[in-house]
Amino acid sequence: MTAHDAETWPIAGNMLAFGSTTPDGTPVHEADAAYWADCLRQMRELGFDHIDPTDAWLPLHRLSEERLEEFRSVLAAEGLGISSISMTRNSVVDAEHGERNLADAHRLIDIAPSFGATIVNTGFMQAFTPAQAEAQWFWHVDGHVDDPALRPLAIERVRELGDHAQANGIQLSLEMYEDTFIGTPERAVAFVEEVGHPAVGLNPDLGNLVRLHRPLEELGGTPEQMHEKVLPHTNFWHIKNYSRDCDPATGAYFSAPTPLKTGYINYRRMIRRALELGFTGPFCCEHYGSDSIGVCAENRDYIRGVLASALRG
Repeated sequence: MTAHDAETWPIAGNMLAFGSTTPDGTPVHEADAAYWADCLRQMRELGFDHIDPTDAWLPLHRLSEERLEEFRSVLAAEGLGISSISMTRNSVVDAEHGERNLADAHRLIDIAPSFGATIVNTGFMQAFTPAQAEAQWFWHVDGHVDDPALRPLAIERVRELGDHAQANGIQLSLEMYEDTFIGTPERAVAFVEEVGHPAVGLNPDLGNLVRLHRPLEELGGTPEQMHEKVLPHTNFWHIKNYSRDCDPATGAYFSAPTPLKTGYINYRRMIRRALELGFTGPFCCEHYGSDSIGVCAENRDYIRGVLASALRG
């Protein structure tokens, strides 16, 4: 049983939409507190109680203790909490930066409890290729593919992070992403089972797979089939949706971001199924393109409605 009801369940907005620099090109971790406050106030005005700062917006591990306290003060002044902290494209087995990324993950695990966050999210996705950076939607172009030879090291480092997370009273979540060690439901379940750690679970961000221009059979089946495999191992949820279509005459695919309730994945069914299987973790709403944070706010309200129906009685 969860301690949350539909209105208190942590549903964060991902700060990714604000980008990693200010309009004048200053890295967000070097920006002044007024800029942080402006971004956070927009989230609060949309009704969010929680945010995920994500290192793609504000890499908390790069802040000094003094600046962490400054951010904590700004966050409190805007009436917001942090339910999760996500690492993005900073794999702990990156060939060049893996050890640095591992150290950053450890620092985030130390920082997270002081903000009330219960999850540090990471994964094995890596930086965009030049072709991905130039594409209208980066998922139209194939990117990094994990080296199978590094899988034992990935297992070892995730266990290490799991030990640290458990000691700090939080959990580690692994974000599913194509062509990584956890790039399909089967691979993800096999990986987390081999890690075998009570503080390590999955982030079934299956929007990352549904948007790909590939046959669903290659990705793990229908959305329902994919979720059925991973939801029993889920402790956190990056949640987003996409339209998806394929022309059988030409083999051409189409996908684009949509609000949760209008996309290819039936999230009413998937959220209810997750609750049946014991899911109690926080959600983090994501969206690409258009008014991303506005769509995230609509998605938050949709999730609360589904939770209210599912938890009734």
